[in-house]
Amino acid sequence: MEKMMGERRSKAVFLKAYPAGMPAESDFVESDFEVSAPGPGEMLCRTVWMSVDPYMRGRMRPDVKSYIPPFSLDRPLEGGAVSEVVESNIDGFAPGDYVVDFLGGWKEYYVSKGERTQKVDPGMAPLSAYLGVLGMPGLTAWSGVTQILKPKEGETMFVSGAAGAVGSVVCQLGKAKGCRVIASAGSKEKCDWLEKVAGVDVALNYKDYKNAAELTKALAEAAPKGVDCYFENVGGMHLEAALNCIALGGRMAWCGMIAQYNNKEAEPGPPNLINVVGRGVMIRGFIVSEYMDKVMEFAMEVAPLLAQGKIKFQESVYEGLGKAPEAFIGLFKGENFGKAVVRVGPDRI
Repeated sequence: MEKMMGERRSKAVFLKAYPAGMPAESDFVESDFEVSAPGPGEMLCRTVWMSVDPYMRGRMRPDVKSYIPPFSLDRPLEGGAVSEVVESNIDGFAPGDYVVDFLGGWKEYYVSKGERTQKVDPGMAPLSAYLGVLGMPGLTAWSGVTQILKPKEGETMFVSGAAGAVGSVVCQLGKAKGCRVIASAGSKEKCDWLEKVAGVDVALNYKDYKNAAELTKALAEAAPKGVDCYFENVGGMHLEAALNCIALGGRMAWCGMIAQYNNKEAEPGPPNLINVVGRGVMIRGFIVSEYMDKVMEFAMEVAPLLAQGKIKFQESVYEGLGKAPEAFIGLFKGENFGKAVVRVGPDRI
């Protein structure tokens, strides 16, 4: 970062246009923007790692009301980041501290008021892990499993999007709680990792199946007693297959439906929703912000499992801020394996 005429300049990624359907790199532009000096109650932060997440696609729809405001075309994009404090006028934060901030992504430098900002220990885990298994995706997985599905030992859990940042943690939490876990992912490499490293019982490559009927048959063979818990990340034929195989008293945690995020028109609902009635199924949709008061409880359960090697994680690393659009678009093309993160700068300067 350089100083010019008393002004601080930083690189950032902006939306050039709101995407119609699948986002394209032409919808984004990298440009300079002015960063003011931190005032009272503020600190200047340098982004080290940034996150790209599927929920960001919803913020690129200005005409759709959501739980979070849409991105603006005249301001840098925002997202989760691990950053180094450069200057601080906030008690409790000092230069050299590392923090997780939900506004720091898509830019090199930014000024923070310390709201929704948490210090992290670089000695406990790699910094990027605080955007994945120890960050928002990990909390999302833990919340859906422990607060909604509440699996019992011996039950069967089905996880769609199982090789992603959220799904992979869901699978391993399910195994830690004594479940038979069936995972779905989109490549042989991902399925092999799920079975051999994450320890799931069966990994289904959904690209081997042409439709919901074929996926239902494979899921039914893998879960002969039915699916007790379903963690929904994808939607589409995964949801239809899960509804076909759901057991009496089954529970579903709906986290996301990435298969529909880029649709230009609304997709019809699955034709077998009536199974929810006859089988007494509980469905609960959620967003992670509902469970921010559970962060310490989450950390106390997951951090030891990570330290003991009982939870493994995978990352797709992109080098440089300019790669952020590519990393984001890869989320919807199945190109990322595990958590997609972008290294914006070195750990220390």
